[in-house]
Amino acid sequence: MQSIAKTLVLLALAATGQVLIHAQISNFQHIVIIFQENRTPDNLFQGLCGQITSHQCPTPYDLQNFGIDNTGQKVQLTQVPLGNSFDPGHSHPDFNKMCHLDTTTIECRMDGLSSTGCSTNNCSFEYVNPADVAPYVIMAQQYGWANFMFQTNQGASAPAHQFIFAGTSAPDAGDDNAATFVADNPSPLGCLAPLNSIDVMISPQSAPEEFHLINNPLGTVCFSHDTMATLLDNHTPQLSWKYYTPGSNSIWTAPNWIREICEPNSNYTQCTGLEWKDNVDLVPADVLTDIGACNLRNVIWVNPTGQNSDHPGPGHNTGGPSWVSSIVNKIGQSKCTDTVNGKTLTYWQDTAIFITWDDWGGWYDHEPPTLLSVPQQGQGDYQYGFRVPLVVISAYTPQGYVDNARHDFGSILRFVEHNFGIPEGALNFADQRATTDLTEFFNLTQLPRSFKLIPAPLGEKFFLNDKSPMEPPDTD
Repeated sequence: MQSIAKTLVLLALAATGQVLIHAQISNFQHIVIIFQENRTPDNLFQGLCGQITSHQCPTPYDLQNFGIDNTGQKVQLTQVPLGNSFDPGHSHPDFNKMCHLDTTTIECRMDGLSSTGCSTNNCSFEYVNPADVAPYVIMAQQYGWANFMFQTNQGASAPAHQFIFAGTSAPDAGDDNAATFVADNPSPLGCLAPLNSIDVMISPQSAPEEFHLINNPLGTVCFSHDTMATLLDNHTPQLSWKYYTPGSNSIWTAPNWIREICEPNSNYTQCTGLEWKDNVDLVPADVLTDIGACNLRNVIWVNPTGQNSDHPGPGHNTGGPSWVSSIVNKIGQSKCTDTVNGKTLTYWQDTAIFITWDDWGGWYDHEPPTLLSVPQQGQGDYQYGFRVPLVVISAYTPQGYVDNARHDFGSILRFVEHNFGIPEGALNFADQRATTDLTEFFNLTQLPRSFKLIPAPLGEKFFLNDKSPMEPPDTD
């Protein structure tokens, strides 16, 4: 009650011009980027619509419970469990099919999918039972939701993870400038790829078709360019980072693509770099241990195991909502503190959390992306991809905030740069091409909100004690 009274007094005085309301914090000390798998807003967040029975959510949410198939027919989305095993295609060619580009307007028609198989829950026109993802819905309702968040790339998981870590999936800065990117999941391992493995590439010269980059000689697909880690390492004072991922040989392990981080041994079978050893953690649940030990770094990327991924699976890939809520709850309830400009702040009071999904997973979504150029004339042959969910959580995010700007993974990178005083767009990749920085999700002049536990079926102890073999976040 005292904090409420204090807030009312300050607001009253501010209204009469007697005091100025100063920012509670000038910036966050920690940024947590939680990357989940393969969903769209229409597929995963119908729970935001409540009990609505009409075709579309009311304001403020931009959700729709039907789609248009490749015959022009309206198809009602069918409810399925989170663990439903059907896995629609989500490669770059699948993007082109679903987009069904209008070459006159250079806009996706969003009507290229077949509705065959929908009667047996084997089609892209589906949505997840809201009860299965209740923690996600609660977080979106309690904090911030983006109506227009798009994956940067028009392909699958591996390049998406590159874009959120490095701002590009190109081999080097020159290739990024020339719009030449890894377009789909490659033969795995990045710098550790075996001889003659293949990366599937796209460029304006090849689009809409792809071409192959062959790993011969060894190390050809071991890339060299700056990443967000580069900017953090070079900051004064140096900023810390960590990348949690289930395995060094995973296509979701973005740092293993980067020569300067991996520093592969002579036969390209192992990353040996000190930066790799210090910053890449191959046990995702260690994020909970690190938060508990007051060892949360300035910026972290958190990837799930397969069991805790939202990727469709044979009935067992259902831990995602609990996994994410366990991280949020751990930060929200943490007693750990930072001292900033003489203030003692808890992790909850100086941490921004971004929860997003790496790609659309092949599921229908009604909102078309913006393309950065006409075909074969620039970045638009691979940017932007389809809509993915974005939930933003902090003590300074107004309850139920809904944002209608158009964002992508580059927007998250811009926020990291903005927050730590790095010029926005400093990588000159997706962060430079993005036009937003997500700062509208935070009102740093308001008193920090008290944290309320996010209820979930599984809690921290489950994930810390789970000894089952780690599976990859998805299998494609």
